[in-house]
Amino acid sequence: MTSMHNPPHPGRILREWLEGRSVTEVANHIGVSRVALSRVLNEQAGISAEMSLRLAEALGTSPDLWFKMQTQHDFWQASRKKRKKIAPLKRVA
Repeated sequence: MTSMHNPPHPGRILREWLEGRSVTEVANHIGVSRVALSRVLNEQAGISAEMSLRLAEALGTSPDLWFKMQTQHDFWQASRKKRKKIAPLKRVA
């Protein structure tokens, strides 16, 4: 998978898809709490595998679309953090 430069949080994309609908309406429709959906839309939580399945069914998309957007976003964020170098493991004879 190729990395996108600073991919957006999928909640930002989802906000555009849901424009004109209330959080409560969509949350009820897909069977999640209003708080859970609101956290995703406000980029405070990620889209889980379960959420990606629910969104795909409701929006007529592939679950992979939402799950891969989240993975790309998470990977980009993790790659930008400073961390201690890890030496490669040596092969066991």
